[in-house]
Amino acid sequence: MYRSVLCLLVICAFVISAAAQTRSRKTPTQKKATPTTQRTSPATNSGNTAPPPTPAERAAQKKAEEAASAAENEVIQIDTNLVTTPVSVLDRNGRFIAGLKKKDFKILEDGVPQSITYFQSSEQPFTVVLMIDTSPSTRYRIDEIHYAAVMFVNQLRPEDKVMVVAFDQRLKILAEPTTDKKVLFAAIYKAQFGSGTSLYDAIDYVTNLDLINVTGRKAVVLFTDGVDTTSRRANFQSTVAGVEEVDALFYPIRYDTQQRTDAGPVAQAFGLPSGFMVQLARGTSAADYEKGKTYLESLAQNSGGRIFEADASTNLEASFAGVAEELRRQYSIGYYASGDGKPGDRKRIKIQVSRPARAIVKAKSTYIVKDRSDTPGETGGPSTPRLRRDQ
Repeated sequence: MYRSVLCLLVICAFVISAAAQTRSRKTPTQKKATPTTQRTSPATNSGNTAPPPTPAERAAQKKAEEAASAAENEVIQIDTNLVTTPVSVLDRNGRFIAGLKKKDFKILEDGVPQSITYFQSSEQPFTVVLMIDTSPSTRYRIDEIHYAAVMFVNQLRPEDKVMVVAFDQRLKILAEPTTDKKVLFAAIYKAQFGSGTSLYDAIDYVTNLDLINVTGRKAVVLFTDGVDTTSRRANFQSTVAGVEEVDALFYPIRYDTQQRTDAGPVAQAFGLPSGFMVQLARGTSAADYEKGKTYLESLAQNSGGRIFEADASTNLEASFAGVAEELRRQYSIGYYASGDGKPGDRKRIKIQVSRPARAIVKAKSTYIVKDRSDTPGETGGPSTPRLRRDQ
């Protein structure tokens, strides 16, 4: 009996001892967070940490942050009067003359000699906008226009980009700028005639395109008879002046469609009274076609390009080859205008070459001084207008 009680006491003592040991091991684990927090606090307040900024330092820091924010949002206006223009120099046979140097050129603005500060003669790729007239007056020539447009694209090199647009009463973008000739050929043959002729509106639209207003060699090749009948946004004078403000050459390819659209014989054949078909015959008179020819000549002259007659005896394919070479191998000349000019002033430019003596110079003859507050950039270049896509 005594031994049983003694054994029971020994077992109870063992159990109590084990429980006490278990509690002693758990206590440090539960209190680990407290020492960690205590170690962090002294480090934060150690003598190595900089003291809080004074009111004057806080004010200076705030001022610096405000200045940095203002600089980030600031639009930098570049005040410069650099005038640049592409120049083509041709011989009497219309072939490009290569190898000229800066010293071979002379520039006059309003009769005053200017110092050439920028000159480039290296061969470069270019971007061209093909504009195809699909108005009713061209319906009998549309196959010829398709073929001529394809011929022009065939003259280009792999790095040259082309955009294709067609216009009748409305303008349609058939291909965005691309070097893929398969895409371009497919786009050209999509151009089918419609109603009306908004030629002036189409020219206004193209001169407002972003790609026309960026750096690089650019041209517009226009297949049309030059007659406008339905434009509402733009007119003869506004678009001729507009091409002066863009750094792109215009090459109109003129098709004479007058014989096929003259409504006078139709009226006579049916015994209709005079004036009965005035509305149907709008844009088909000899005066309309003469005005159209003058318009295309003005586009070419004011931009520094050339006009071609599609019905002439000259080989149109050879002419396209010359245009492509001319675009690729133009000289680029720039100068800082010595005279003052107010926004909207028209300045006259004359570019001469000393050799060869009988060379033909193709370049802009005028430019419009732009408002520098509108767009930062060069005085001789265009401002970037809002692109209209609702035509």
